[in-house]
Amino acid sequence: MQVIDTQVYKFSKDNEPCYTAKPGELMLFKTLDCFSNKITDESITMADLDYGYNIANPAAGPVYIEGAEPGDVLVVDILDLQVADEGTIATDDHCGPLFETTGYRTKKIPVKDGFATFNQVKFPIKPMIGVIGTAPSGDDIIDGYVGSHGGNMDNKLIGKGARLYFPVRVAGALLQMGDVHAAMGDSELCGTGIEIPAEITVRTSLIKGFELNWPVLETADKWYVNACAQEFDEALMNASKEMQRLLSNRTGWDLEETYMFMSVQSDVELNQACKPCEVQLSLRIGTPKLPGIERLVG
Repeated sequence: MQVIDTQVYKFSKDNEPCYTAKPGELMLFKTLDCFSNKITDESITMADLDYGYNIANPAAGPVYIEGAEPGDVLVVDILDLQVADEGTIATDDHCGPLFETTGYRTKKIPVKDGFATFNQVKFPIKPMIGVIGTAPSGDDIIDGYVGSHGGNMDNKLIGKGARLYFPVRVAGALLQMGDVHAAMGDSELCGTGIEIPAEITVRTSLIKGFELNWPVLETADKWYVNACAQEFDEALMNASKEMQRLLSNRTGWDLEETYMFMSVQSDVELNQACKPCEVQLSLRIGTPKLPGIERLVG
């Protein structure tokens, strides 16, 4: 199995691929934490790193996928996700709803046998991938930002067993991923989860010639469209329009009927909303899988 451990800090059509993979090939992505593993103890804070989004969230890759062409969809199956034995939570003085009463602080969190310990509280971990996606066809997008290519979606459901669908906009797709969290609550209020190095095992495949405007996540029982914008109303509109389009195409229902169904069966959930923050708000809209319909995409 090929190991991918080259780290990059932006999604770019100009990134040199570190490996060329055939669809169906197993790959192991070795990732650093969002601080590039530079916070080694609690005496070091983000202020000491002069930390900014331009150096945040290194991603392993990119990998060129043979046969991937603009207009295709890249399918990524997350087969396994293993994390290190210690993670980091950190705060700063300008991110999240409680920034006015918060300073720079670091807390190390031990992880053992599937549990994290925060002071005297022990709880199960749920590892998830914060940054994953393909290269945009236009301007570069730093790993700390989210977009229609994927990127820093911070969707806590992107873990072992998940299947992801990404629009391919450049030859080879240029897949990269990183920013794993051992645990994270929806919205990631202070701007960090339990940031942790990890190893991610994936398999890719291709759907040829299918229109996809935003990333889609498939779990055992739901389909999710992930979308973003600087403000909630625009992010909600982006996700809703794509879910409506995909559901209508798959079911044959007209747009109004699809909208009605979404109103009674679809849930809107926040991924990353640690406002105020320069990163766009990331959300997901999820709809239960429908009998007799194998997939939403393809």
